[in-house]
Amino acid sequence: QVQLVESGGGLVQAGDSLTLSCVASVLIFGSYAMGWFRQAPGKEREFVGGISGSGASTFDADSVKGRFTISRDNGKNTVYLQMNVLKPEDTGVYYCAARAFRTPRTGARDYDYWGQGTQVTVSS
Repeated sequence: QVQLVESGGGLVQAGDSLTLSCVASVLIFGSYAMGWFRQAPGKEREFVGGISGSGASTFDADSVKGRFTISRDNGKNTVYLQMNVLKPEDTGVYYCAARAFRTPRTGARDYDYWGQGTQVTVSS
């Protein structure tokens, strides 16, 4: 069983930056691809970004490309989401997810473990 704990959410203004962290309780963190998803009120959960088990490969959703960066530190069992130039439409609950394969995917169904989420609110 993999447990994921996100942190770093909060209330910020448009244009600000925020970094989310997700710590995984797992023996070999590098065996898991990681993803970040978000869910706004009344909307479906959407893919934000993914990173391979080694960290060598990443990809982002078009809506955050150039503003958000996903990274990981396998020595600390932690994945990060650096969010810059935040917009009100970035508001939502952000979840990290782990996939028991080294290659990330964009679909929520492809992930096996989920954190409890952290709220990000961007005011205009």
